Amino acid sequence: RVTLLELMMVKLSDKNSVTSEDTDVFVRHADFLAVCFQEKCGAVLKLTAAADAEDEEALVTIRLLDVLCEMTSNNGQLEHLQAFPGLLETAIDTLRLTHLAGKQAVNIFTPTHAVTGQEEISHPAMGFKSHLIRLIGNLCYKNKENQDKV
Repeated sequence: RVTLLELMMVKLSDKNSVTSEDTDVFVRHADFLAVCFQEKCGAVLKLTAAADAEDEEALVTIRLLDVLCEMTSNNGQLEHLQAFPGLLETAIDTLRLTHLAGKQAVNIFTPTHAVTGQEEISHPAMGFKSHLIRLIGNLCYKNKENQDKV
């Protein structure tokens, strides 16, 4: 699943190679990806425990967030995902929970807290909070209703 999501990321990132047919396919799959993210977003919080650093569900959720961020960066999928019920609320709630989890344990979600001495800790959840903020920002872009919710 992670590999499939990474392939989608590569395709979405390369703006020059995305055809209108590709855009239609991504719009059709956007609902599925959003629902998967909503269902699995809590799995990332398990990564605060060192024993769960390789939790597959959490890794899938991190990639789902990356794909949703990339999709909402494209105007074709943006409007569709802005209207998706519960996606914005889920992203905001997850951001709150990751912020609290970062305060209660070693904060693996932001790079500033992951630097110890000279070496930097490489963790799969690194930057998760910034991607949540990016998704929230994209969902609020030129959308008064979502801006009011935030």
